[in-house]
Amino acid sequence: MRRRLIPAAEAIALMLGLVLVTVARPRGADTRTAAGEWRAYAGTNAGDKYSPLDQINKDNVKNLRIVWRQSATPPEVRQGPNAPVPTNYAHTPLMVGGLLYMSTGYGTAAALDPTNGKVAWFDPPPLRAADQGRGSVAGAPPADTEAAAILAVSGLGQTRRGLSYWSDRSDARIITIVGRNLVALNAKSGKRYPDFGHGGAVDLTGTYDFPVTNIQWGFQPIVVGDVIVVGGHPSKDGRTGPGDLRGFDVRTGKQLWTFHVVPRPGEFGNDTYLDGSWTNAGMGGTWSMMSADDDLGYVYVPLKSVSVPGDIEYYNGKIPGNNLFGESLLCLDAKTGRRVWHFQIVHHGIWDWDLPAAPGLGDITVNGRKIKAVVQVTKHGFAFVFDRVTGKPVWPIEERPVPKGDAPGEWYAPTQPYPTKPPAYDVQDAKIDDLVDFTPELRQEAIKIINQYRYGHMFLAPSVVDQSPGGTKGTLQRMGTAPTTWNGAAFDPDTGYLYVPSVHMTGVLALVKPTNASDKRDWILDPNGPFYGYQIAGPQGLPDPFKPPYGQITAIDLNKGQIVWQAANGNGPRNHPMIKHLNLPPLGQQGRAAPLLTKTLLFIGEGGREGVAGLPPQGGGKMFRAFDKKSGKVVWEMELPGGTTGAPISYMVNGKQYIVVAVGWKDNPGELVALALP
Repeated sequence: MRRRLIPAAEAIALMLGLVLVTVARPRGADTRTAAGEWRAYAGTNAGDKYSPLDQINKDNVKNLRIVWRQSATPPEVRQGPNAPVPTNYAHTPLMVGGLLYMSTGYGTAAALDPTNGKVAWFDPPPLRAADQGRGSVAGAPPADTEAAAILAVSGLGQTRRGLSYWSDRSDARIITIVGRNLVALNAKSGKRYPDFGHGGAVDLTGTYDFPVTNIQWGFQPIVVGDVIVVGGHPSKDGRTGPGDLRGFDVRTGKQLWTFHVVPRPGEFGNDTYLDGSWTNAGMGGTWSMMSADDDLGYVYVPLKSVSVPGDIEYYNGKIPGNNLFGESLLCLDAKTGRRVWHFQIVHHGIWDWDLPAAPGLGDITVNGRKIKAVVQVTKHGFAFVFDRVTGKPVWPIEERPVPKGDAPGEWYAPTQPYPTKPPAYDVQDAKIDDLVDFTPELRQEAIKIINQYRYGHMFLAPSVVDQSPGGTKGTLQRMGTAPTTWNGAAFDPDTGYLYVPSVHMTGVLALVKPTNASDKRDWILDPNGPFYGYQIAGPQGLPDPFKPPYGQITAIDLNKGQIVWQAANGNGPRNHPMIKHLNLPPLGQQGRAAPLLTKTLLFIGEGGREGVAGLPPQGGGKMFRAFDKKSGKVVWEMELPGGTTGAPISYMVNGKQYIVVAVGWKDNPGELVALALP
């Protein structure tokens, strides 16, 4: 049976006097200021990660203290002694109507008192042990206490990076995905709606127009008006099909539309697959967050690379052509699923530069002209800025020739898009002049490291390992595959500034033939490459062969298309024995840390370390900082129990401003940590 509010939590809910918002599509700074809430993953559907609250400011931020902590799997929620508590708790909660909503270690939702972190209600794990791998009736309790733990570890109950909220004049709902099911929960009680989908859930594997047995997606759906928009990647027998986008009615769960991310014959973009090769294509959906303009009713989707199911993403010879809508920013009408506009940011992607983060929506003024803008940050260090109504670039984007690779059977796009403004916010080409030069010995070792590979142009293609003496061991990728990923950027509506965290993690793309006779792929990545994931180490174990900062923040004035300041985020390896004596300034920490903007400050951590793909052993860190957002100067820092694993949020309850962020570490299972002034 569904668990009701425990008596103490019920009293808390009554004391708080839960307020249901009375507009169908709340958005904007005024609504947020009045309520002091955090209604969406990034504050609003605009993806800005901004709060106008300023009770915590640069004068008193030094007084911030931890006021409560709550486990990623709270004790009241646990189904047994082995209940999962992830260390990489990559989650960002919501705070609406007097309750803080979170995704648990089971992947279910729970509500907390935002003043002390105590549980108000929770949605129990929905599947029985016997149903693992094939789903079950939504809401069925686990057969025993161990089943729930196995469920979450299996990935069917994985923690979601976020939740979604919707309300009208009579109802308020939390929308999430549990396992493979789309569910709607009453925001006040936590109860599921029996008339939503089938028995309270929509089995997403049945919402594609091709056979699907599983769906993978770590992020939340987005609700635009009365439509839930869902992404994800479907698979059958371990082979991933096209990640088609779908829209569902928020009240009934009825499927309203499907958008094919790999266009079918007769659909726009099908001709970008030469020789009818669209039939070979899969993936191409979104694994990250989406954003929306609630007034326009448009949803903005950052799309992944298209690739051949079962093949690696770094070789796409079986799908010649530019391959829409791979690595495109796509604008859809949320009511109908109709394409409004799109822009392909990487043609025929073979670098794993899928669009990793929610686009940011904001209004800017360029040469005296006001523009409703949308900006997309990327893995290769560009910020692409468009008019979000028309899709027209705010500044010209040029198609420039790029090198052609020589992997047998591959097809190469002759040009790639380059924005003329703003400039790249991180390094791109691999240049020998950019190698570390702390000491002559370190520089010589760095030269030896990169001379093992092809290097130079940012769009240099993955290459086949040359086994001959002196042959190259693949292509060096200066910015790797994750300088900016799901952590994304923050947009300041007061100034039009964009704040982007990024890291330096040089990678190698090395193609070899499979050695297993049963492996029918043309090429695989070299399994013997010296990588952390695909990243290479620098000399003497330094994080990278190139110069720091290894982690940084860039402030960009989007009104002018100019970089305002850049600052290292964290100390980095300043105490490395080879450079400790040099008394260097902060070198920056490699980690996936997300920003939070307030009226005067930029808050950001250093990122978690456990379970973060591609991160070197010294990556991440426990420090949480506040920067003066005008100057980039650090004004406060505190060591948290773990590295930040989700994006921070800020809200106000009973006249007190809180900052809440998910953290985790090897010795500290995932949890939410709340900070406030005394």
